[in-house]
Amino acid sequence: MGKKGVKPSESTASDIFSLLVETSDKEKRKRREQLLSPLGVKEFFVDGSITIDKRTCKGVECKLCIKACPTNALFWRATGEVGIIEELCIYCGACVLNCIVDNCIKITRKRENGEIERFSTPRAFTILEHGINAKKRHERVRAVFPTAADYLKLYKPLMT
Repeated sequence: MGKKGVKPSESTASDIFSLLVETSDKEKRKRREQLLSPLGVKEFFVDGSITIDKRTCKGVECKLCIKACPTNALFWRATGEVGIIEELCIYCGACVLNCIVDNCIKITRKRENGEIERFSTPRAFTILEHGINAKKRHERVRAVFPTAADYLKLYKPLMT
């Protein structure tokens, strides 16, 4: 005879919830892969979100964000607003760079290393990308010349 009135432990409930979330995430990733593979677009970000402020959007007047999107994730709705297909968005920032209104399109994206990036103006996006490129340049230089002492060992005899 089974025990009556026994509550499942919280860890069991949380395990079931995490399993459901995990399954949902796997299905989303699989769907994204199916949608993006014909486009030949590479994903650089683990996760992200994009929002458009309908109050400040001048969509009908400019249409620049829709034209700039490499995956066609932005589209016109019947109501005259710009719509977003989240499964197609790769959070590249092309829409933000082309938007004529600051803080209209907001993107939050997460890199594989866990770093979260947020931007909503072309200036913020450019500063972010410049910082990333500067880090890469410094890493390349350090790979060639790891320390000043090593540099001097190699080139000091030539200087004297």
